[in-house]
Amino acid sequence: MAETMKVLVNQDSPRAASEETEINAKGSKRGELAVLDFYTAMALEGRVFQVRAGTITAPLTGDIVITDAAAEMSADAATGTTIIPVYLNCHLESLNGGTLPEIAAKSVGAISTAGTAFVPLPLYMGGNAAVSTARVTAAGGVTVTAEAATTTRRHYAALSATVGDILLAAIQFQVPPVLVGPACFYVQVAGVTAGPLYFAHFDYIELLTVNVS
Repeated sequence: MAETMKVLVNQDSPRAASEETEINAKGSKRGELAVLDFYTAMALEGRVFQVRAGTITAPLTGDIVITDAAAEMSADAATGTTIIPVYLNCHLESLNGGTLPEIAAKSVGAISTAGTAFVPLPLYMGGNAAVSTARVTAAGGVTVTAEAATTTRRHYAALSATVGDILLAAIQFQVPPVLVGPACFYVQVAGVTAGPLYFAHFDYIELLTVNVS
């Protein structure tokens, strides 16, 4: 006789098992199996980090046209570390400056070499610091490897012909890039006649490369 799968009803009193110990699968009082999605699991393990640009009183200023080897934001994975960008958001101020504001998100197999350091924010508040590093600098001040069709991956791009408050990006990558270090994920924001004022952030998962490959 085949065994029926059983789960432990654990709705009112959540458990916290010790590391490297076995525990029953969690279920509801109706018997449904509780399954944790991958992104939430990574956040609970303290493996998700955020890089942001601009604060409510001080938006960042973009570049004047997207320029090769110049970015506004980046996250770098050194050898031994793998990062997986999963979400990108960018909002332009109503007085954004310039015309035809645009955004691009790309990656390349070499870390950035210049720009103001930014400490990645753990989405597990109070969690461990990131091993990966980041940079955020206005007007294309983050230096990245020159773009080439054979080595630079392009993950997102958008352009707006209007002015005012604009949501240039609010994208969760359907197929997120898996960037095995050394590697860099970077974001470029620019306008034609002046650098637009904007607020932006991206979230990424950080893993040891030995846990991926």
